[in-house]
Amino acid sequence: MAKGLSMQNLDGLGYRDRTVVVTGGSSGMGEQVARILGELGAKVHIVDIQAPKVPHLSFRQCDLSDFDQVRAAAAALAAEAPIDFVFPCAGLPPHIKGPMYCMRVNYIGTRLFVEELLPSVRDGGGIALISSDAAMGWQGNLAQSLEMLAISDPDEAYAWCEADPDARVRDGYTSSKEMLVVWVANKAVEYGNARRIRFNAIGPCPTRTAFMDEQEKLLPEGFLDAWPYPSLGRMATAEDQAWPLVLLNSPLNGAVTGSFLYTDQGFASGVFTGAINPAFMKGEVA
Repeated sequence: MAKGLSMQNLDGLGYRDRTVVVTGGSSGMGEQVARILGELGAKVHIVDIQAPKVPHLSFRQCDLSDFDQVRAAAAALAAEAPIDFVFPCAGLPPHIKGPMYCMRVNYIGTRLFVEELLPSVRDGGGIALISSDAAMGWQGNLAQSLEMLAISDPDEAYAWCEADPDARVRDGYTSSKEMLVVWVANKAVEYGNARRIRFNAIGPCPTRTAFMDEQEKLLPEGFLDAWPYPSLGRMATAEDQAWPLVLLNSPLNGAVTGSFLYTDQGFASGVFTGAINPAFMKGEVA
């Protein structure tokens, strides 16, 4: 934290004594989100496949690919209602178990968890999740994404993907992260009008986590060194990404919903305006 600041000075963010739920709170960005929220005085409940290492009030073990487990975890958390803020941070890359599994966890399972938990979220609460700047082309695939968005049943959504995985799932990661952006942009209106619940997402750039350590093994040598880091001059840390998510979900951002905040050191905006040449990603420029 900046010199002279303390967590007590940040009570205005609105988390002290509030009940929060963090998925993926046992590692990476989710772990840092859970840690920061705890230090801000929140009552932190973590949902993850593995036990958390940071302080927490309760832990529910859950594999987001198992829809029965997802429903059970959300039902158990009803005991903590009203829940003030939800932070869906769980996610994985496609090389773990393939593109279909990636879609099942990153979007379908995450959406099911939020929708099952929604009755326990207080009116006026907030939900903020982690997408990726890999989703920066989401508008180009909007028609297909809206087709999937219209399928609310998770088993039906998975079957829809299975019917044409090459077109509908692709690498699994990019498509699932695009679906998160479209879901947020669309449902924020419904959640807001019905219950004044805000719904937002961040889009991180490459970030130094265990997730990225595994990804790096599959990337061309020097790929991450060539990535532009205008704001930090280095790869972001999990804490660098956790703070924007915490700030975005704060009630101080009462007018912000349906947003996709790029936390990517200017990469997407640079590409959109020509300030950054994305050809380096294919090894075409130095």
